[in-house]
Amino acid sequence: VQLQASGGGLVQPGGSLRLACAASGFNFNDVAIGWFRQAPGKEREGVSCIKSGGYAYYVRPVKGRFTTSRDNGKSTVYLQMNSLKPEDTGIYYCASIDSDAMCPFIRDVDVGSWGQGTQVTVSS
Repeated sequence: VQLQASGGGLVQPGGSLRLACAASGFNFNDVAIGWFRQAPGKEREGVSCIKSGGYAYYVRPVKGRFTTSRDNGKSTVYLQMNSLKPEDTGIYYCASIDSDAMCPFIRDVDVGSWGQGTQVTVSS
């Protein structure tokens, strides 16, 4: 199982970024994928999760600003981040989730495999 996040960078407050999570080594179409982030000095937290069928869940701080989608043909999940705030700064990770049923909870304990992270910095 391999998951690789990309697309991070430095952006000004109010700006946008789109992260991508490329997957391989498993049946991507049948697996929920979660996004997590870890800010400096803080614990890792869930951000969003998209079920195998495409329904997505979000934590409250990002709801309405972030959108996650998946392209099963490309085995890739995207996280579109708009209206970015300094508190969105952190390393963003994608991960496979053990089952669709766990997706709404967006928890570390339900992660099957972690991908490498990508740094997002929101600063003026």
